[in-house]
Amino acid sequence: MRRIADYALLGDCHSAALVGRDGSIDWACFPRFDSPAVFCRILDVRRGGSFGVAPEGRYQSTRSYLEDTNVLVTTFTTPRGMLEVVDCMPVFPGGGARGTHVGTRHALLRRVRCLAGEVTVRVVLTPRFEYGAFVPRMRLTSRRTAEVVGGADALWVTTTHPLVAREDALRARWKLSAGEEAWVEAAWTPSFVERSPLDAPDRADFRQRLEDTLTFWRTWIARCAYTGEHVRAVRRSALTLKALTYAPTGALVAAPTTSLPEEHGGVRNWDYRFTWLRDASLTLISLLVLGYRDEADAFRHWLRRTSAGRAADVQIMYGIQGHRLLPEVELPHLEGFGGARPVRVGNGAVKQLQHDVSGELLEAAWLYVRAGGPMSKTNWAFLSGLVEEVCLRWRLPDQGLWEIRDAPRHFVHSKLLCWVALDRALRLARARRLPAPLSRWARERAALRRYLLECAEGGWFPQARGWDAADASTLLVPALGFLPVAHPLVRRTVQVVRERLESHGLLYRYHAPDGLAGGEGTFLLCSFWLVDVLAHAGRWDEAEVVLARLLGLANDVGLYAEEAVPGTGEALGNFPQAFTHMALVSSCAQLSAVYAAQRRPTPERAYDFASFALEKLLTRRRSRVERPDESIVPRGFIHDAASPE
Repeated sequence: MRRIADYALLGDCHSAALVGRDGSIDWACFPRFDSPAVFCRILDVRRGGSFGVAPEGRYQSTRSYLEDTNVLVTTFTTPRGMLEVVDCMPVFPGGGARGTHVGTRHALLRRVRCLAGEVTVRVVLTPRFEYGAFVPRMRLTSRRTAEVVGGADALWVTTTHPLVAREDALRARWKLSAGEEAWVEAAWTPSFVERSPLDAPDRADFRQRLEDTLTFWRTWIARCAYTGEHVRAVRRSALTLKALTYAPTGALVAAPTTSLPEEHGGVRNWDYRFTWLRDASLTLISLLVLGYRDEADAFRHWLRRTSAGRAADVQIMYGIQGHRLLPEVELPHLEGFGGARPVRVGNGAVKQLQHDVSGELLEAAWLYVRAGGPMSKTNWAFLSGLVEEVCLRWRLPDQGLWEIRDAPRHFVHSKLLCWVALDRALRLARARRLPAPLSRWARERAALRRYLLECAEGGWFPQARGWDAADASTLLVPALGFLPVAHPLVRRTVQVVRERLESHGLLYRYHAPDGLAGGEGTFLLCSFWLVDVLAHAGRWDEAEVVLARLLGLANDVGLYAEEAVPGTGEALGNFPQAFTHMALVSSCAQLSAVYAAQRRPTPERAYDFASFALEKLLTRRRSRVERPDESIVPRGFIHDAASPE
């Protein structure tokens, strides 16, 4: 039976593909992450379509990414020889600063090489455009080129060896001896494009495209500033996050897939190929901590253009090109992963009220400016508008960051992020002398503080005011600088969360009604939050135990889904998940910062965990030069104790 963890990611910063251990590409969308799938066998074995390259007969396979790249190498061992398949989505520098602009050929490129003995390679290419809705027309245009066309899409298949066209597939069977290699590329265009076989790439072109791709990824990751103990895991996560960034706009998808289930055979199957402002903000914070400010610049530009500067109209999520309408529909012709139905495209949560988004954006803006980013009048006007919306709305219930499909609640996390929005806005205004109604914002922040403390009348922070349910998101109370980690309310909250939500060293999000049938796995993001709280509380041995458990849940190529079965660690949910990789980067950076700090913050002082980690990065940078550039760290931004109320 196929497992979610059996897949590896290929990406070109425009779209993505998933390739299994068996050499079959079972998911790919062109030309964008959110385009209809060209291959979706992962969602329907019979109808979905795939692009398989593997030896005939029995084999065993191992795989890994080429170091510091998103180029995958799968090695097949057969009774008669060894075969290596190198897979990538070709990219090249697209101009602009430091790799935020990425050129793509909208293609899947595969190099097949016999390493030893003799191997017969079997190639089967069955595109099924528009999520397997129909079988496109396939025809050879020469002995080594073919056209696949139907609806709005076309694939142009080029090989270095002969192809055969059938009614429902393109096929090939090549016998290779040690040292021999073959190439095959499937490149997407709109269906109205015509291509001559005379214009098809040749072997030299393929080699150059692979080399360009390797160079791009290695150049990008060379800027990673992390130097702690978990370098391999952090760099893999950073490469994954970069691959989930849509280069033309700077938007970042939550995951490149739809409808991978959160429970075997369950109904919690969602489309994650969009940009949640929360996810993107948190991910860009983690990249800032690694030294990648350019990605934050690109995202800021995307947000400014997408929102058109109107804070009152901001949605919780958008399409990667800025689309606001993301209607959720079901695809009944697909059986779903392991029979998990329905398969959904679009996401109905787009119009929910979720108060925390403004806080995530203000937190990202605060850290962005601390990292040396500018704050223009237009930026500040937009952020000020977000704060005004918080002042108007924070007393209303909402659906919260977990996007419940139930009656709104007064979620503690939502109110906490409203407090963050006001707190960070006040810090920015005072540090940069920006125009703002400081007294009114300070009064609202104080009112939020009183409200939050009243939520903890039972001695700990529950999921929502008046509820007795625990929620892992309350672990962010100290992480965002609201209370010190040593505060009795925080200590008791951590204790209750672990008692009620922990299983096999991992945390569930909550066990409260949410308007949906079925269940889900433990949520990896929440478990990383636990690592952070334990580390900053000085409980380092416990933090390392939880982190080791989490690091052990990566699949064989270092990728994570959204959730895991607590007993077995089996991956659940869309894959790979930006939230999880973001949390890994953040937790490892924070542990490194805590261990390296000569003057560690005391657990009795409230401070922002991410700000602390960023400060350590900036301190290391300053130590490398004789005279630090004052533009890197704006004056007054280093000390980050909680603001007085």
